Amino acid sequence: MNTFGTIFKTSIFGESHGNGIGIVIDGCPSGIPLSTDDLLHDLSRRKAGAKGTTPRKEDDLPEILSGVFNGHTTGAPIAIIFRNNNTKSKDYSQLFDHPRPGHADFVSRVKYGGFNDYTGGGHFSGRITLGLVAAGVIAKKILSPATAAARILEIGGMTDIDKAIEAAQLSKDSVGGIVECTVKGIPVGLGEPFFGSVESEISRAVFSIPAIKGIEFGAGFAVSRMTGSVCNDNIIDADGHAETNNNGGINGGISNGNDIVFRVAVKPTPSISLPQSTFSIKEQKVEPLTITGRHDLCIALRVPVVLEAAAAIALADLSLVAQQSPRVFKGA
Repeated sequence: MNTFGTIFKTSIFGESHGNGIGIVIDGCPSGIPLSTDDLLHDLSRRKAGAKGTTPRKEDDLPEILSGVFNGHTTGAPIAIIFRNNNTKSKDYSQLFDHPRPGHADFVSRVKYGGFNDYTGGGHFSGRITLGLVAAGVIAKKILSPATAAARILEIGGMTDIDKAIEAAQLSKDSVGGIVECTVKGIPVGLGEPFFGSVESEISRAVFSIPAIKGIEFGAGFAVSRMTGSVCNDNIIDADGHAETNNNGGINGGISNGNDIVFRVAVKPTPSISLPQSTFSIKEQKVEPLTITGRHDLCIALRVPVVLEAAAAIALADLSLVAQQSPRVFKGA
């Protein structure tokens, strides 16, 4: 449903054009320094405003409602809310009967019998990732001194990001991209195979980010073209460090002491300026569709900080699980 985690549990809520977006985090240890100022840096990285992002600008100011006292987490559930102030719901009025191709409009209407909030994508909007970013800041504190950093590798098949965005603007179309995340400093031993493996938990968190359609760890799909002698990462010390990292810092679903590296494929924004066609639920026939409103030209531009958050949330939860385990491991 809308909750992720075994111990570090995050529950997300809100709609794009509703009163607000938020997150409730249960299971966070007490005594972690936390204030609204701690959240602002990562939240600013997710904001719109750069070329290729939506013209919609929100303050995205977090309000911590509970779980923090005298500048530290209390051990009680942490609730954080972001108020929506810049909504234009009329831009979406036609979409109730004319679902956007590639978007969740059609499936959400069928699943919820038409009672869903479809304005701005409702609960399926990328704006929901505000809560993930906020939870990610706390998760990063739990994982410290380990760090997570993501970067864009390509947009629209190009490594020249500006050129790719300019080409998309001229064509009035949208483009996707590839984003890579590297987590450094995770000790050996995180992961609970089979179903709680590091890959499983990171992937589950990552696929909660709208528009993610693929993920690969380490050398990813390239391993299918390698031999074992090339793919194997030769261990060079007692800490598990290896000559190469084709396995992306994970063996048998367990962190092996090397950097955890993975990449995701982000699809193009479904809302585009070019004319499309869709099935009219009201008229029961295919009709032309022209989408208005404010939309990202490339969602991938705003994904890096969200990707870091998803990885940190999954790894923080695995870390707390490991600490409560009767096994020998007592990691970060």
